[in-house]
Amino acid sequence: MRFETVVLDLAGTLVVDDGLVEEGFARAYDRVLPGDPGRAAALEHVRVTMGQSKIEVFRALADEATAQRLNSAFEAAYAELVDEGRCAPIPGAEKALAELRERGLAVVFTTGFGRATADAIVDTLHWQDLADAVLTPADAGRGRPAPDLALTALLRTRTSSVGALVVVGDTESDAGCGVNAGAGLVVGVLTGGRPESALRAAGAHDVIGSVVELPALLDARG
Repeated sequence: MRFETVVLDLAGTLVVDDGLVEEGFARAYDRVLPGDPGRAAALEHVRVTMGQSKIEVFRALADEATAQRLNSAFEAAYAELVDEGRCAPIPGAEKALAELRERGLAVVFTTGFGRATADAIVDTLHWQDLADAVLTPADAGRGRPAPDLALTALLRTRTSSVGALVVVGDTESDAGCGVNAGAGLVVGVLTGGRPESALRAAGAHDVIGSVVELPALLDARG
């Protein structure tokens, strides 16, 4: 089947995540719950659930009011890190995205972040013209590993079938989203720090070093 749409995660897949999510959470936690003894366990939970909807991650850690405060504080902290110049593309990512679009493929960015954070990343990198849509859990209904983000991408781009979707990400949650959506190809990338074995166990059909290798993989899979 000819692929039509490529759905790509942002942080860790297209954008370098050298601990930014963890640092943003640590800043947020210290502002909302200073001195809390559960900080270390909370940070470990954030690591384990990387790629999932941030508000859902925070809801697993605290009551609704506190989760909302943590989410707002995280959005603010991550924006600070972006403003500090800590947001950089994976080397070669922009070229790979341009190549996908030149082939006539639709490109959709997805993230577990809220809208403000997603827009800050895309605007900072000047990637507005490289994606047909940028989707957050609020746009889709549920965050990863539920299939909603990938299926919303299919609807937004009028992709003919789930088999024509390619879902790409650096976490088990990304792979799970692709599998649960029935995507024709689910690709894991190693730039987020997750081992190949974990990505394959989560359902990735292929695992590549970085998104730079994606066009060649699609050629091989075509």
